[in-house]
Amino acid sequence: MKKLLKWMRFGLAGLVGLLIVAVAGVYLLSSMQLNKSYTVEPEPVAIPTAAAAIAEGQRQYTTHGCGDCHSPDGAGALVIDDPLFGRISGSNLTPGAGGIVQSYSDLDWVRAIRHGVAPDGRPLLVMPSHEYNPLNDDDLGAIMAYLKSMSPVDHQPPANAVGLLGRILLVTGLVPVLPAGRINHAAPRPTAVARGATVEYGYYLSQSCIGCHGEGLSGGAIPGLPPEPPLPRNLTPDAATGLGNWSQEDFLVAIREGQRPDGTAIDPKAMPWPSFKLMTDDELQALWLYLQSVPAQPFGNR
Repeated sequence: MKKLLKWMRFGLAGLVGLLIVAVAGVYLLSSMQLNKSYTVEPEPVAIPTAAAAIAEGQRQYTTHGCGDCHSPDGAGALVIDDPLFGRISGSNLTPGAGGIVQSYSDLDWVRAIRHGVAPDGRPLLVMPSHEYNPLNDDDLGAIMAYLKSMSPVDHQPPANAVGLLGRILLVTGLVPVLPAGRINHAAPRPTAVARGATVEYGYYLSQSCIGCHGEGLSGGAIPGLPPEPPLPRNLTPDAATGLGNWSQEDFLVAIREGQRPDGTAIDPKAMPWPSFKLMTDDELQALWLYLQSVPAQPFGNR
């Protein structure tokens, strides 16, 4: 019995040792990625100055979900505050006290939005540039015009910190904690897609959907986040779990009014339809046409 207890103690000590080594390895590898420096020299983007262009930039700021992290007025907000994952805040994008962009050049804006890289070369935490990287110059220029027109707001969002779970997700690549690492920074700048009710334009717009609904748009639990309902829905034309039995009018009502065909309400916190309802008729029709063109998949395949 004493020998058994002795071996159990040795085994437990060994497991603790392995755990310590594993945690140390996670911290080492994640720190290397967090501290990696990127050299990105983006092409300049023309920034319009007309009031109509700035208003269009404000609309796109909303429809692309920028206000979800940076707040509608651009002052920044606490997005995640979890002892395991970490603390993530959207930066103050205004020229007010606590803002980070007072010294941003036009190229710094392009680098941050399209590449997820700060002016000093560090990767930006949970900045979904892998979704914004496909933005063409016209749309990016309009958003930048609006950002540069923002009124100053004095606000200092909480400092960012990555916890153990966040570091594990970073090292394993399950969650784009540092999207800069997923982007081909040497790729040619995106070409403009003609606006209109087309599948091609719908695909362009759908890049804002993949963060929640997955690359295949079939929804399910988001990796790295608690699988709490309501989970992102299946947007493919699957008849059983997706939009296969929806009409275009059903889709428009869901986005414009937050109501499904069965009369149930869509939670605006889970699915920010109040932001998406600012999309134009052509944009929503194009998105619908694209969603109907993708392969039908069962719910949860991401």
